[in-house]
Amino acid sequence: MAKQIVVVGSVNLDLVCSGKRIPAPGETLMGENFQTFFGGKGANQAVAVARLGYPVSMIARVGDDEFGGRLRIGLRTANVNVREVRTCTDTASGVALITVDAAGQNSIMVIPGANSKLTPQDLDRAKSMLCTAGMVLTQLETPLDTVEYLCELTHRAGVPLMLDPAPARALSRKVLGRVSYLTPNETETCALCGISPSKLNQSAIADCAKELQARGTANVIVKLGARGAYVQAADGLSRAIPPFKVPVVDSTAAGDAFNAALAIALLRGSSLPVAAQYAAAAGAVSVTRAGAQPAMPTAADVDALLQSVQVKGNGRGRAQSRGGRQPAPEPKQKGVPIEA
Repeated sequence: MAKQIVVVGSVNLDLVCSGKRIPAPGETLMGENFQTFFGGKGANQAVAVARLGYPVSMIARVGDDEFGGRLRIGLRTANVNVREVRTCTDTASGVALITVDAAGQNSIMVIPGANSKLTPQDLDRAKSMLCTAGMVLTQLETPLDTVEYLCELTHRAGVPLMLDPAPARALSRKVLGRVSYLTPNETETCALCGISPSKLNQSAIADCAKELQARGTANVIVKLGARGAYVQAADGLSRAIPPFKVPVVDSTAAGDAFNAALAIALLRGSSLPVAAQYAAAAGAVSVTRAGAQPAMPTAADVDALLQSVQVKGNGRGRAQSRGGRQPAPEPKQKGVPIEA
């Protein structure tokens, strides 16, 4: 039986408004639509893992309010084990305010709420779950001291840790040295490496990936939006992963779909470049749909996209197996954001 994935992270209710463009500072615009979705980078990744057909548990905090109850039910309905999703009695649930423009790009402000109450003690209570996991996924929407403790705990247990360094912030070499897979997007890569986004060309991307690896991270996977992804593996292999061309509706949580699929493919034995391609396909499917968790793809969705690329690329039409167990063809198309 496969060892489960455990996600440690945030659970939010996303309040999403859409319009022709995102307002500039001080500007008021008339929007076109408003919806609420279950979100939070941690919860998004957990739901994405479950939707792709892999066993997953979550360690998190929600508030003792209407949102908290809805968020727990949403996770449970998605087949995420919520035994370690605890309720705070003195804090509201986390909320994200998201604005989406006509091109599907987004701007996000997060109010942590109960997510800020996730402590090392919560991890100790779930220590058995963490130390027997196949892989642990985490982000930076919970307190940094909890993330640091998680890094030490998983390192001592020999459990691989995947860190999505969002929202962007400085990370010590001690933290980076405990990370098996670091998955920054363009903004986070620039913040971690101290460079301007305007200078993040292909050469700079490779340099940044090597720099982050030199700080201790075993494998670095940079999510590059319309440019695809870039892999710097522990064995020295580096490779650009081309993107997929799909109609973009909403890029919210595309990076979460990427991380979930990447973890699954790696646990099923794929090499890092093949796993990253499978992850890029999962991110591509997610941007064709609105919302965070409602946009998460199934394994059949991802396989269908990979098969369509293979059919167009060589005419043979043999789909990549679920979770990236067989090499897939290099995509011939471009244009999907996978950085969110």
